[in-house]
Formats: sequence, structure tokens, C-alpha cells
Amino acid sequence: MSMAVVGMIAGMALGFAGYFGGFGAFLLVAALGAVGFVAGRFLEGDLEVGDFFRGRNRGEGRR
Repeated sequence: MSMAVVGMIAGMALGFAGYFGGFGAFLLVAALGAVGFVAGRFLEGDLEVGDFFRGRNRGEGRR
């Protein structure tokens, strides 16, 4: 399934949630979608747990 189709389905789900459930349902569906996205990336092996806790390394020493 292409990313455009996935985006369209996600947009439709958010639209239905916003229309029938109000703004609170819209936010709930958006938050759960984001959690599902991160979990899916983790299960596919694209993310590791350490990616969330590791600081950015910019090559600068702390002063």
C-alpha cells in the first residue's frame, strides 16, 4: 500500500472522528495514530528503544 493511500485513510479516520465525536475524539484518534505509527516502526526494526533516550551528538563539547 502506498504512503498516499495510508495518508488518505488516516485523514478520513481523523475526519470521521472529528465530525462524529468532536474535537476531543479527533485528538484521541490523532494521538493513538501516532502511538501506532511509532509501535509499527519499532516492530519493523526501523527504530530502537535507545533512539528515544539518546541525546543528539553535534560534535560540540559541553561547557
